[in-house]
Amino acid sequence: MRGPHNIWRLIRTGATFERTGAMGAALDAMNAPARIRMAAHVLGWPFAWLGYKGDPSLPPVTRAITALGPAYIKFGQILSTRPDVVGDRMAMQLRVLQDRLPPFPTDIARATLEAELGQPVEALFTDFSEPVAAASIAQVHHARLTANGAEVAVKVLRPGIEAAFRRDIDAFHLAAGMIERLSPASRRLRPRDVVRHFESVVLGELDLRLEAAAASEFAENTREDAGFSIPDPHWGLSSRRVLTSDWMDGIPMGDVAAIRAAGFDTHALAERMIQLFLSHALRDGFFHADMHQGNLRVAPDGDIIALDFGIMGEIDEYTRRVYAEIIMGFIQRDYRRVARVHFEAGYVPADRNVTEFARALRAVGEPIFGADASRISMANLLAYLFEVTERFGMQTRTELILLQRTMVVVEGVARTLDPQINMWQAARPVVERYVRDSLGPRAVLQDGLRVLQTLGRHAPLMPEIVDRQLARLAAPDPVPRRISIIEARPAWIWGGILVGLGVLIGAALA
Repeated sequence: MRGPHNIWRLIRTGATFERTGAMGAALDAMNAPARIRMAAHVLGWPFAWLGYKGDPSLPPVTRAITALGPAYIKFGQILSTRPDVVGDRMAMQLRVLQDRLPPFPTDIARATLEAELGQPVEALFTDFSEPVAAASIAQVHHARLTANGAEVAVKVLRPGIEAAFRRDIDAFHLAAGMIERLSPASRRLRPRDVVRHFESVVLGELDLRLEAAAASEFAENTREDAGFSIPDPHWGLSSRRVLTSDWMDGIPMGDVAAIRAAGFDTHALAERMIQLFLSHALRDGFFHADMHQGNLRVAPDGDIIALDFGIMGEIDEYTRRVYAEIIMGFIQRDYRRVARVHFEAGYVPADRNVTEFARALRAVGEPIFGADASRISMANLLAYLFEVTERFGMQTRTELILLQRTMVVVEGVARTLDPQINMWQAARPVVERYVRDSLGPRAVLQDGLRVLQTLGRHAPLMPEIVDRQLARLAAPDPVPRRISIIEARPAWIWGGILVGLGVLIGAALA
């Protein structure tokens, strides 16, 4: 990871940023300290003539990133999810970063298909098209199944992309380590964790079987969601480097004029976008984390179609409940409740002042509620919330930054459809339903039943566990014991009762 090849890659990167004029903007975006700035310029300036020129029609930073190739394009897209690292303005620029790489030849795609699927292309597909979309990692072809004529999308990885990404990721790891050593203050942003997160995302995208699995799981979760569709993968025609899925036609979400001309209610579509995203994030804890307009369509029947499942977000159930309570507290303008939830969850250190924190949260919420509908933004709320919690000692949480970034993108799509949409009004039914289902009396009962079921599953182990504990209590111990064997018997009896209940309830629910 620290060999001369990686150092040379960093020099080439610095030289390209210097040559395109992007170095200053990138360092300013990250608020880089003096030592980082000096190291970056020393690394790149003397070799600027070796850097890539890039496309002069692009802004400097996107020009440098696209010139450096697929790994840098993808890293730029990932950094667009981290405004805490690169700042809001740079994150916005990176968010619209386009995959400007040309498609690779169709003959290579066909050869990859045959090598991966073990049959000639003609035996599997008819009308196999030239690329209809090309990105940093793969490109997509339109085809028809030879078996039944059904239309499908065939996604094929770029040749040699795995090796190229691994080389550049090694250089990214080296750069992150250098940044942390040169600037201890940067450790709060955890540069190494950012690179590790990038690595996990990219390695997942480089195995299209994992994208197929994500699409399949997402389809199962959303099967009952009215007005929402996603293409199902074709497992028999997919592999590590090939993904075949249903072809789904629709109007691109960015073409608002065409959507209106087709007679669709753009306000209803915008509201549905917000509610679907929140349902997936809160209800399922598994959400599409790349819901920009290029990955969204409006079907002829009015359904919202989502495409491309290479980047998915995941939030555990406990965190979902915490953040639902936080959002609900803001909706009800109960800032004390929001503060209490932060402390109970351990997000804010216990030695901080709850009253001061609640007052800081009021300063976040009240300006938003005082704004007109077109300026009310859940994404801004989350961004301001992270600023406040950071001041009170909360550590950066990557999965929540991803949630916030996706919320920003979804809000942007929704406001393109309807600039006057009231985000709170759209979000409230989903959040209230989740709070009711996950935090109300029924949820408490369900949690209790799950605990009893778990006890029931472990019932065969209980005699051994009890015998071991009794033996430990009976063994000579130089330190006086506070609990005698006799005193332990009531706990043993109650444990047996709980296990018995668990077995009975578990059997009833099975």
